[in-house]
Amino acid sequence: MTVAVSCGEPAGIGPEVAAKAWAALRGAVPFLWIGDPRHLPPGTPWAEAEPEEAREVAATALPVLRLDLAHPTDPGVPDGANAPGVVAAIERAVALTREGRTAAVCTAPISKAALARGGFGFPGHTEFLSHLAGGARAVMMLACDALRVVPVTIHEALADVPRLLTAPLIEETAAIADAALRRHWGLARPRLAVAGLNPHAGEEGRMGREEIEVIAPALDRLRARGLDVRGPLPADTLFHEAARASYDAALCMYHDQALIPIKALDFARGVNVTLGLPFLRTSPDHGTAFGIAGRGVADPTSMIEALRLAHRLGA
Repeated sequence: MTVAVSCGEPAGIGPEVAAKAWAALRGAVPFLWIGDPRHLPPGTPWAEAEPEEAREVAATALPVLRLDLAHPTDPGVPDGANAPGVVAAIERAVALTREGRTAAVCTAPISKAALARGGFGFPGHTEFLSHLAGGARAVMMLACDALRVVPVTIHEALADVPRLLTAPLIEETAAIADAALRRHWGLARPRLAVAGLNPHAGEEGRMGREEIEVIAPALDRLRARGLDVRGPLPADTLFHEAARASYDAALCMYHDQALIPIKALDFARGVNVTLGLPFLRTSPDHGTAFGIAGRGVADPTSMIEALRLAHRLGA
């Protein structure tokens, strides 16, 4: 079934990696690009299509659900006037998926600053998708073949993490991850490895008490609910090959604890998956890359992997 791809920031590399993904896949993973074809790289063959036509059209052209934005754009120079169109592309992708006409949403990177100049009132994609889903709690997962990681706190200053890290937040995040691994990955009883916050997982309170006072009680309650959770475990021994073989996903306490290992293991193929929503959403694990936009050198690997994962999980 077709994946709906929102155009993202048109002055970034989103249109380029979408065009390159089409050239690499040619319908093997059918997707429908929602955006303004003026923003595609020059010479990209494209044709207007509906979701049901995407696979057939993709044999010879990039299938496009045309959504004209306010202005053409210069690569690397975002235009706030295009913000409403960028937002409309996300809304259309979500609507198609919730209607059952597409299997999943794949979002190209946005410029939060450009959207803010255009009046967008959300910090980013995830918060907006949660809003479109009626306020459902959204959880971030980064996934590649070697590892899946779920950060409990995400874009927070490191100094704020101990204050923000609560037992209910850990329990809710773990439960959403467990449910997603069952539903989308088909795991009957997912194994979650849970990292501690402090070095050596606090070493029995000598290096911090969050493991004793916050994390361990949350895990006890999760086990009582039937979840297979292990920890809190020292993060510095959680990501080597033998350790990774013992679990299905790692629950991490903060952004870099989760993202550094997966980016070190497979920088190009990491995929961002949003869990907890009533529709499936993936995205490439990179930003708009304004510095190389329009030069034809953007690597489409993460976009291709995001499309493949959306297609496989949404099937």
